[in-house]
Amino acid sequence: MRIAVIGTGYVGLVTGVALSEIGHAVTCIDIDPKKVEKLNHGEPTIYEPGLQELMLKNMEAHRLSFTSKHETGLEGAQVVYIAVGTPRRPDGSANLDYVEQAARDIAGNLSRPAIVVIKSTVPVGTNDHIKRLINSAAKDGIQVEIASNPEFLREGSAVEDTFNGDRIVIGTESPAAADVLEEVNRPFGIPVLKTDLASSEMIKYASNAFLATKISFINEIANICEKLGANVDEVATGMGMDRRIGSSFLKAGIGYGGSCFPKDTNALVQLAGNHHHDFNLLKSVIEVNNHQQVLLIEKMLARFGSLKEKRIAVLGLAFKPNTDDLRESPALVMIPKLVELGADVIAYDPIAVKNARKVLSAPVAYTENVGEALRGADCVLIITDWPAVKKMDLSTYSRTMNHPVVFDGRNCYSLDEVSRSKIEYYSIGRPSHIPELIG
Repeated sequence: MRIAVIGTGYVGLVTGVALSEIGHAVTCIDIDPKKVEKLNHGEPTIYEPGLQELMLKNMEAHRLSFTSKHETGLEGAQVVYIAVGTPRRPDGSANLDYVEQAARDIAGNLSRPAIVVIKSTVPVGTNDHIKRLINSAAKDGIQVEIASNPEFLREGSAVEDTFNGDRIVIGTESPAAADVLEEVNRPFGIPVLKTDLASSEMIKYASNAFLATKISFINEIANICEKLGANVDEVATGMGMDRRIGSSFLKAGIGYGGSCFPKDTNALVQLAGNHHHDFNLLKSVIEVNNHQQVLLIEKMLARFGSLKEKRIAVLGLAFKPNTDDLRESPALVMIPKLVELGADVIAYDPIAVKNARKVLSAPVAYTENVGEALRGADCVLIITDWPAVKKMDLSTYSRTMNHPVVFDGRNCYSLDEVSRSKIEYYSIGRPSHIPELIG
């Protein structure tokens, strides 16, 4: 089937590559000519494990191409995916400007009737709005069916998730369109849930809001554990053994970030408010997450009294491992705060340094070598649980740093391992470790 994908960000590029991998002829469209040029040279514009290999394979097989011209990309397309960004507005609502522009571009360039599939995360009612927009402006005789097909991809494992997902949700008002899209996705071998448009749109928001709630819940439990002398790791293990609860997203830390959870939780609160419903639970989830990001800085101040002229090694800039994405990363909150408190910061990340230089204006030294970051440091703040950090021999801290004081925002190390080390160790929701020689 001939498919066009508008947008080549995380969702659009992964979607286009995956659809070509299962045999469809896919053209990805982006308005940025420089981005398209890079893609046509086989270079992904995002970092995602396994993506480049699949890109090159399907470009060589002539199933995947890229263009900045909508007329070219939409020529003969039977299915058109909209996969552009819906960034958060100042009031928390989703900005639909890019989705509406994509709709106008489709209306002006579509040469045949087609199914338009919105993969972007959009508020309930958006699909109906976009269908009206396209059909009112389309060329004579050309009408579209609309479908909602939300994505459930995790950055850093988006390719794996695409081929091994739990479900594919297809929301339509047309059984025939739903059948076509089910056939498009059949080679993935993933269960398909067909539903109405509004329910499909809500499934995406509800899923992300629930996962964010689990994260904030376990972080609140962690904060109570610290006060009571309990270990949140053991608490989470005991909870997760209950099949009604499950073990996923019960990892205590410094909170969620990225392109989805912060944006989608705020958008759902705003959407509820627009319909006269005060979503108090989700407001609390957001409040807990915002505070969690500065919790370790409060611990650092309690330990040192002042951070002025302290050399602090920050390990990790991306919001999670295996991505160079800094959107809503705790690093963007914590590093400026450290600098404001007078600290001398050196930040390590294996792939996100380039992006960090663009968005962090605070005077920070950067390195892609974790050993360089630790050398001469007075303390360490772990923000991202990169493999190089998690697998590090704890003696590296005591051998390399001025003072082996570690504030672990991701609970990277077992307390048993820490107890045999010479480091002073503070984590989230677990007892601290202070060796006698330091205490």
